[in-house]
Amino acid sequence: MLDKPDPASSHHDGNGHSDVSLPEDLINELSSESLTFVEDLYTSYLESPSSVSEEWRNYFARFPQKSARKRKPGFGPTFKRHSMFNPPAPVRNEAIDRQTMKIADRQERLDQLIRNYRVRGHILASLDPLGKKRATPAELMPEFYDFSERDYDRVFSTSTFGGPKQRTLREMIQWLKNTYCRSIGAQFMHIDSLRVREWLQTRMESTANFLKFERPEALRILRRLTDAVGFEEFIQKKYVGLKSFSLEGAESLIPLLDLAIEKAGEQGVDEIVFGMAHRGRLNVLTNIMGKKPREIFREYEDSVPEMSVGRGDVKYHLGYSSDWMTESGHNVHLTLCFNPSHLEFVNPVAMGRMRAKQDRWHNIDRTKGMVLLIHGDAAFAGEGVVQESLNLSELRGYRTGGTIHVVVNNQIGFTTDPAQSRSSTYATDVAKMLQIPIFHVNGEDPEAVAQVVRLAMDFRKEFHRDVVIDMYCYRRRGHNEGDEPSFTQPLMYDVIDKRPSVRDSFLQRMLERKSVTEEDADRLQEESVSHLESELAAARVENYPHKVELPGGIWTGYRGGKELPADQIDTGVPAESLSNLLLKQTELPDGFTPHKKIKRLLQIRKDMAAGERKLDWGTAEALAFASLLTEGYRIRVSGQDAQRGTFSHRHAVLHDVKTGKKYTPLKHLVSGQGTVEIVNSPLSEAGVLGFDYGYSLDCPDGLIIWEAQFGDFVNAAQVIIDQFIVSAEDKWQRYSGMVMLLPHGFEGQGPEHSSARFERFLQLAAESNIQIAVPTTPDQFFHLLRRQVIRKWRKPLIVMTPKSLLRHRDAVSSFSSLTSGSYMKVIGDTTDLNPQKVKRILLCTGKIYYDLNERRRQTERDDVAIVRIEQLYPVPHEDLEAALAPYPEGTPVYWVQEEPENMGAWRFIYCRFKGNLFGRHPLHGVYRPASASPATGSGRSHQFEQEMLITESFRDDS
Repeated sequence: MLDKPDPASSHHDGNGHSDVSLPEDLINELSSESLTFVEDLYTSYLESPSSVSEEWRNYFARFPQKSARKRKPGFGPTFKRHSMFNPPAPVRNEAIDRQTMKIADRQERLDQLIRNYRVRGHILASLDPLGKKRATPAELMPEFYDFSERDYDRVFSTSTFGGPKQRTLREMIQWLKNTYCRSIGAQFMHIDSLRVREWLQTRMESTANFLKFERPEALRILRRLTDAVGFEEFIQKKYVGLKSFSLEGAESLIPLLDLAIEKAGEQGVDEIVFGMAHRGRLNVLTNIMGKKPREIFREYEDSVPEMSVGRGDVKYHLGYSSDWMTESGHNVHLTLCFNPSHLEFVNPVAMGRMRAKQDRWHNIDRTKGMVLLIHGDAAFAGEGVVQESLNLSELRGYRTGGTIHVVVNNQIGFTTDPAQSRSSTYATDVAKMLQIPIFHVNGEDPEAVAQVVRLAMDFRKEFHRDVVIDMYCYRRRGHNEGDEPSFTQPLMYDVIDKRPSVRDSFLQRMLERKSVTEEDADRLQEESVSHLESELAAARVENYPHKVELPGGIWTGYRGGKELPADQIDTGVPAESLSNLLLKQTELPDGFTPHKKIKRLLQIRKDMAAGERKLDWGTAEALAFASLLTEGYRIRVSGQDAQRGTFSHRHAVLHDVKTGKKYTPLKHLVSGQGTVEIVNSPLSEAGVLGFDYGYSLDCPDGLIIWEAQFGDFVNAAQVIIDQFIVSAEDKWQRYSGMVMLLPHGFEGQGPEHSSARFERFLQLAAESNIQIAVPTTPDQFFHLLRRQVIRKWRKPLIVMTPKSLLRHRDAVSSFSSLTSGSYMKVIGDTTDLNPQKVKRILLCTGKIYYDLNERRRQTERDDVAIVRIEQLYPVPHEDLEAALAPYPEGTPVYWVQEEPENMGAWRFIYCRFKGNLFGRHPLHGVYRPASASPATGSGRSHQFEQEMLITESFRDDS
């Protein structure tokens, strides 16, 4: 319907033409959409002048008349050629042209209003179930654009907006509010890609961002809500006061996950890895993951305490896996990661697990698996590992095809209000660092939740990117069931106490629509309670079976526990194979121009392959990798500067100096070889180590390495080490062969470039949970890496790798030392001294061996033996005792270390042997004085201290 003249603003010129309200579709030259609107009117006018209003007939009469049948399609070549800006001179009417400009101006103002609803409409959305409203931004008010009440019934072009191509201003504002200001608030205009923005606009605006339930969908959601609410109420009644970290107030999470899994199945996803903290975890375990309630109830009963002495975890940290058959008949495997209370640190672990699965499936487009992470609002805004994980999402070495992030927004931390816990408007604002949409949704509107899930899943499938769903809800109880929230939030909890459950409010709406009946609701509730009662009865039987579930599937054949003698295997490789593998790594594609220093390195390696040089550290590593690859094992190495190596020793990825193209020799060894991935990581420790640890959980048959740029930086990933790597087997019966390479050595580079803090790893070592090694020769490193993969005993391996030893003249090995044998946990004295003449034994590990050996050589001391411990944990008692056996009883042993007395291995060694080794050798220590900082920042002071240390080691006691 066309605008009629506004009597208050019309005037007539001398020719009888009225200054009318022409529709504002002339923008672009004014706008292309505006022109299309006017073109349609012009076409109608040519076919039948009476079909348009008198005002438009008068306007079109100025143009040369053509037959509508002969007219070419498209406004540009016809009407636009005689635009209203340049009408034929004889009929030019300046009054009409002025009115046209007014129309164009009004259209432009509407377009600005539309844009600002897209940008800022979320501010007005009814997101908070507790009813908190925000002030209307001025730019969302029509009067801000000089629209008055008389403009509300004008017809505008709305072809740039989803839905009808023409609407009145009143209709348009209502559609804008429906789309962007009801129970869904969308943030997407920060996305740079026009294609992505238009895709989102079309999906939301064409439907007003609303998905109405029919009876089957309503019943499904009601069942899910009934089960969710019923489970929480049942727990509260049966286990009064015990912690469950209830989902009450956020039960819409259960139908949200249900809908996401169903949609994933439709989209061809075969497996979903979940990560979540403890809030609502028990509910997810039973109502989504399929864990039987009887198992959870049995954990509450805790009737067999002797089974968990010193091990296991609380019930709301446990993981689970199961299979889900969707309505469409697609099986989706679900895995919920085990998770400690460190909330968000499971994020990169879950992502790493999915990446490993996709790599195992050779699913390069990352479509068969999906990660779904459930966050808390305070944690999402507050914990830095969230940003680290988000940053991984689009990096080639870490991409998984898009993660669905669900923020269960309780609008409060433990007791902390948002105003005290974040500087941003939303808890999710950190996610705006990515080119992804953020959907805020009212958790008490399951229809809106369903719409957002569908939209998020379709977006992920279309663009293979992350999506954030920020579900506003509340926490009916305190941080835990023993907490009193009204101590600190009395007003909030006064409102919460009066609210019905999400299930009851949803039921009321569905009853009003007649989508479900009271009988439906009663039946579903009765079924839910009956099921829980029968499960509780089953949990309380005296002969309840107690199962310790060990890893199966791809982990079949691997084991944890203690190291056995059979685990010491031969890891040698025939000399001919080694020579060929090394030569193969010196071959470059035709036309590839390496850096001149790389060219020299390749020649050196050719000399090594010919037996003309001994092997250095980088070459031994390259041979370990190559030999494993030819045996079919997968290798993944990631870390800051891992491709070249921080100390320029690896050069696994070469760069053409003329073209910049990359070439990885390890990928071109033999046909059918294992996959190798050498990844330069972002400047992140916690996120990347967590990712690679997660990768190791789903890749038992690979060499998975994280390398610190300097070993000192590992302390930025301490949560991953403490809560996952060293304790996962004890808590969750989960194995890992993760390798951590931590450059370590006191060389005068200051406090932050000396110590990998391996005293911390020694303190964490117990129950054969990890391996801690300090190899001192290239061949040792070669055997250590191969041993880690070839044997079936799976434990994380922490390696104190060298810096200066990478090029030390004495830290070299022969080809023959790689052809047989295995990793030596202890290396006895390698000289031909007479054991009976030895007056002291220097026991050490790592780089200081070379300093001690050099001093002994210089001073010609044949009464001092030097023994190296190459594996500090598990402690190699038998190997060490054998290495010390040749020396007379009573010969003192001095543990020598570069680290201060309160760091390094001294206290660990002393505690283990109580001041005496095997009842034969008194134990003493030589070390730097105890210190709050690992090392001096002065190079000269370092040399001074080192000289004192070495001198003290050789002090003559006679």
